[in-house]
Amino acid sequence: MDPIAYVNGSFVPLSEAKISILDRGFLFADGIYEVAAVLDGKLVDSASHLARLERSVGEIQLALPESIARIEELQKELVARNQLDNGMVYLQVTRGADKSRDFAFPKGEVPSTLVMFVTAKDIVNAPSAKAGIGVITVPDIRWERRDIKSVALLAQVLAKQAAAAAGAGEAWMIEDGYVTEGGSSSAFILTKDDVIVTRPNSNAILPGCTRKAVVALAEERQLKVEERLFTVAEALAAKEAFITSASSFVQPVISIDGKPVGEGRPGPMAMRLREIYIEFARATAV
Repeated sequence: MDPIAYVNGSFVPLSEAKISILDRGFLFADGIYEVAAVLDGKLVDSASHLARLERSVGEIQLALPESIARIEELQKELVARNQLDNGMVYLQVTRGADKSRDFAFPKGEVPSTLVMFVTAKDIVNAPSAKAGIGVITVPDIRWERRDIKSVALLAQVLAKQAAAAAGAGEAWMIEDGYVTEGGSSSAFILTKDDVIVTRPNSNAILPGCTRKAVVALAEERQLKVEERLFTVAEALAAKEAFITSASSFVQPVISIDGKPVGEGRPGPMAMRLREIYIEFARATAV
């Protein structure tokens, strides 16, 4: 069955989904995106993702073509139309298609483009969650507003390709000697003193929705969390390391640049936090 996509007000077969070649998302990466997990046919942490969407479009003066409430309704309908049990909903909004390729914002009324599609994935039972993943490190060559979830992802594409070529599951980006984040994830370590460490939110990283939830869930259980910078050397000396994202939830990291982290296998803290997050996801999904 041809999956169903949403394009500017219409649900259409994915094979027939089209936008103009003059769309500013295509020409300039002038757009914002979001990815929300779907678990048991429901959206995970939807309010957090939509709040981040609203913030990101605000940061680049991009008008949403629909209200946040309506966008959530459309996501739910898209999930239902595709009979999606587990996976992700991808959403992208751009500044639309002007009559010419001009860097400045369009003059006059140019409607924003809104597209969505789904991808099936069994996040809960992913083999990599049990086995853990290796990460490689790469220089962080991105722009200075990484807190905006921009569709301009070339640096991340190159980082993720380097990871794939090395047989790793993710790339950790390094700036001024410190880990910023993964190519599509937030980075965590667990110190020898059982302190969960992750970099604080700033313009240097994307404010991860799963990261936010995991930090809150850990603190609710009286686990010690420190939001601060950490180096690769500190990560290699840690008990555990892991990543968080909408597409992986909590995933153990067992090696960095080919060197083992801890005992070189998924650690109990990462696995515990994964279970806690999945419970939260199922309890709050809409």
